[in-house]
Amino acid sequence: MAAVFEIRQGASPVILGLPHTGTDVPDDIRVRLNDNGRTLADTDWHIHTLYEGLLGDATTVRATFHRYCIDANRDPAGASLYPGQNTTSLIPETDFDGVSIWKDGEAPTEADTADRIARFHKPYHDALAAEIERVKAIHGVAILYDCHSIRSHIPFLFEGKLPDFNIGTDMGRTCDPRIEAAVVEIAGKAEGYTSILNGRFKGGWTTRHYGKPETGVHAIQMELAQSTHLAAEALPFDYDETKAARLRAPLKTILERIEQIAFELKRS
Repeated sequence: MAAVFEIRQGASPVILGLPHTGTDVPDDIRVRLNDNGRTLADTDWHIHTLYEGLLGDATTVRATFHRYCIDANRDPAGASLYPGQNTTSLIPETDFDGVSIWKDGEAPTEADTADRIARFHKPYHDALAAEIERVKAIHGVAILYDCHSIRSHIPFLFEGKLPDFNIGTDMGRTCDPRIEAAVVEIAGKAEGYTSILNGRFKGGWTTRHYGKPETGVHAIQMELAQSTHLAAEALPFDYDETKAARLRAPLKTILERIEQIAFELKRS
């Protein structure tokens, strides 16, 4: 089986998590997806390309498997991130529009869940946790910046149009206030973009699981509206170089600023 994650190690205190850019689906899972599921529409399209090179010495940990195999940003115990709201589960049964992605009789079972945690979810998080510990051992502090994107209009999940920058810190619990404030300030000043802190997306399981500021590990999630960097939020979800080039400027500023804060935290 192909590797389920890719790592690029760097010496920066900043780590980029990329749990949803992968499109690999092994044959034993793909054959069970229906035509809708095989479009893999709920991918964080081109996010690894968008962030490429923005912080040259940052570590990146990228899942190569698709979220329809299992969602690397969900609690392996199955607890919902947003109780009472529409969302997708550890192994999604539907897409973000609430439409089934599996053939009749092929929905994932408990045995499938256990198998896919072992095959995909655990290896990815073992790798991510190891990189966090490696970076923290170097600097005494680590900042996990979890990179995401989603269509800006999804009535099944939220009303209206999603802001461009959706910053999640689980209501301030997952990182030092200076990190949260810096990201909010830069996003808020980015001309032509909208932003929100802890709105519909407050940080996924990854952010909440690793973000423990009292231990020197900080985490923040950035959910970007795909309208900011795609030609269209529909198949084939092509990357728009012009849009992306414009967006990369504030993203680069964000990453450079949180790296600076990490060094400040190290000295304090």
